[in-house]
Amino acid sequence: MSTLAVITPSYAPDAGLFAELHRSVLEFTPDDTVHHVIVPRADRAAFAAYEGPRCRVLTEPEVVPRHYVRLPRGLWGNLRRPWPPVRGWVIQQAIKIAVAGSVDADVVLIADSDIVLVRPTTATRFTTDGELRLHRVNDGVHAGMPRHVRWHQVARELLGLPLAPEPPLHDYVTSLNFWDPVIVRAMQQRITETTGRSWFDAFTARLHVSEFILYGVFVDEVLATHPHSDTTICHNSWDDVPMDRETALAFADGLGPEAIGMMISAKSKTPPDVRQAALERCSEIVQRQEAG
Repeated sequence: MSTLAVITPSYAPDAGLFAELHRSVLEFTPDDTVHHVIVPRADRAAFAAYEGPRCRVLTEPEVVPRHYVRLPRGLWGNLRRPWPPVRGWVIQQAIKIAVAGSVDADVVLIADSDIVLVRPTTATRFTTDGELRLHRVNDGVHAGMPRHVRWHQVARELLGLPLAPEPPLHDYVTSLNFWDPVIVRAMQQRITETTGRSWFDAFTARLHVSEFILYGVFVDEVLATHPHSDTTICHNSWDDVPMDRETALAFADGLGPEAIGMMISAKSKTPPDVRQAALERCSEIVQRQEAG
């Protein structure tokens, strides 16, 4: 068993971004870390070159139950419950949970394709007394965040917990997150016992759901024994407009000393050379921070 595994759902349009993420995984994680990338069956060829001792390429049919079928426009159908169709981003979340619960590792790092690691990344970096810390922003969800409030309620319904109190609530959503596979498996079992359905079917039946809120609520309110912290481990830009070089460098200059990754949203369509300039600036900043 390895100490750390990395999980990335991706697809062909993001293959170029994945290449940079995977390069950083090879550079900044221990030698026994395996990067698991899950892609549509039709896109496997775009990722085949990365397959080897430190990269496992899985296709969606290897992870998603057989009674799910792909539909047009990014939707999925559950043949046991055909309506409503399942949105692709919900399936992607379920894939993260499924793979995280099945990997042979002590800790999994969930990383989307548009993230790049910029510092050495190990499981012990985010443990306290041998226990993995839960990412949590205390009272980070307020009444003006209705989707997050709904995600909390859905998590409680799936886990068989009482109704959520009024906001503020804790926020567990982050672009780069560590999970414990043992906890993931216990969470899957809890959902199955609570709903009387397979956890996958119960999860994907919800129109509004967040895998990170679900995991966080489970750890905090079912297990209630694990340490937590507000660790900003990824320097993020969620803007959906392309960055130019000047904007990208200004963004990179904000890299904090705790950040192990950088993310410029793929939705921004920022040119590769501009992303590379931001990454190089981040590398320079890391070198200065560590030298100082």
